[in-house]
Amino acid sequence: MENQFTGSDESVLARLSSVTHHYGSILALDGLDLEVRRGEVLGVLGPNGAGKTTAINLLLGNLRVQQGSVSVFGQDPGALQVRERRGAMLQVSGISGNLTVRENIELFSSYYPAPLAVAKLLSMAGLEDLSGRRFGKLSGGQKQRVMFALALAGDPELLFLDEPTTGLDVDARHRLWDEIRTLEVTAVLSTHNMAEVDALADRVIVIHHGRRIADGTPAEIKSHAAGRLVRCVTCTLPDEIKQLPGVIQAKVRGRHLEVQTTLPEDLVRNLLAQDEELVDLTVEAVDLENAFLSLTKESP
Repeated sequence: MENQFTGSDESVLARLSSVTHHYGSILALDGLDLEVRRGEVLGVLGPNGAGKTTAINLLLGNLRVQQGSVSVFGQDPGALQVRERRGAMLQVSGISGNLTVRENIELFSSYYPAPLAVAKLLSMAGLEDLSGRRFGKLSGGQKQRVMFALALAGDPELLFLDEPTTGLDVDARHRLWDEIRTLEVTAVLSTHNMAEVDALADRVIVIHHGRRIADGTPAEIKSHAAGRLVRCVTCTLPDEIKQLPGVIQAKVRGRHLEVQTTLPEDLVRNLLAQDEELVDLTVEAVDLENAFLSLTKESP
């Protein structure tokens, strides 16, 4: 399932080649290879501490390369010509709370040689009604939408999105997804929201212990996880069925018991035998989250 690096220099906008990075005695990246191909939305997944934040910071030029090589547009990631051509929506910002939304966007736009029109940025981020509001008075979700507008201010060729929909309600999240889909821009999406990756990413890489352990489309990543996902509302506990044949993992999510199994028919019969009042039973394909858990569980 793991793809080899086949992109030409023209088709690859950013690349990490055999990158190893330490924080003191802690190994963050272990010979990591990663490439971002022109025109794609690349989803970067990994457990906490896997190394994905380090990889993104290297691509942004925020960290010095210790071993291996990193390039963006064929240049050093920190070069001015690179920064003018890429945008980043990050979790940490230095946005002035005293300036209005419009003033912040106008300020950021002035940093770029050919920025998008402020009115267009306000529209893309759904901020028309908030343009005169001071940034410091906005809610968390509203601030996220401003960060999205600022990331697009320079009309970037390459866009980095770190947890872009944190704090957004369902409607705002789907509106932002729609905007990302319509952008004619290469994007790197780093998030813990598996549904977001499944909805937006053309290709997904999974990083674990500083190494790339999977690389493929969302469908290819999901195909790695064996079996089916059985969901139901039942009084049966995960520990009661983890030892059954074919059960890969079992957990409770909200009111539902979720079981990944290679023998869904046998599992359903066992569940019904243990709980005659079982309701809301579904059997479906394994989702990206369960595939991710399988991958990271199997990786030593």
